[in-house]
Amino acid sequence: MKKSEIALAAILTVAAVGQIVLAIVLYNREGSALVGNIGWAILWLSAVFGSWPILAFRSKGGVARGKSYIHTTVLVDSGPYAIVRHPQYLAGILISIALPLIARHWAVALPGLVAVALHYVGAIQEEQSSIVKFGEDYRRYMETVPRMNFILGIIRLVRRKRRG
Repeated sequence: MKKSEIALAAILTVAAVGQIVLAIVLYNREGSALVGNIGWAILWLSAVFGSWPILAFRSKGGVARGKSYIHTTVLVDSGPYAIVRHPQYLAGILISIALPLIARHWAVALPGLVAVALHYVGAIQEEQSSIVKFGEDYRRYMETVPRMNFILGIIRLVRRKRRG
């Protein structure tokens, strides 16, 4: 891991933990229940995009026995990876969006903005690694599946299923 990647990971950790602490400290019980409920729905959606890839990589990624799910040897383009290329980075972004809504306080969004930016940078770095690892197969995959726009990803998936 490069020093720059370590630095970005450290900043992301501080931003994410800071956002959680602020959400707890600044929680506004008097705020809009609708806004809070939207935040909870987004948080649950993040849980789906955060955990589903583990199952997909373990079952389809050619991971050696005893290795972490991230050690894939096969390009996975099914499950969450048929919807978005980076479901776990998307999960991080969704958490950063959900927390200010749940807390119903604007200050919770500030470290979240940093976290969103760093998750996005992480996704771009991951794509570069995946191009090196999987070559043209990954480039074709990038043309089919959006980076993180899950709504567009669902629409494209439905269209592919109708055609195929």
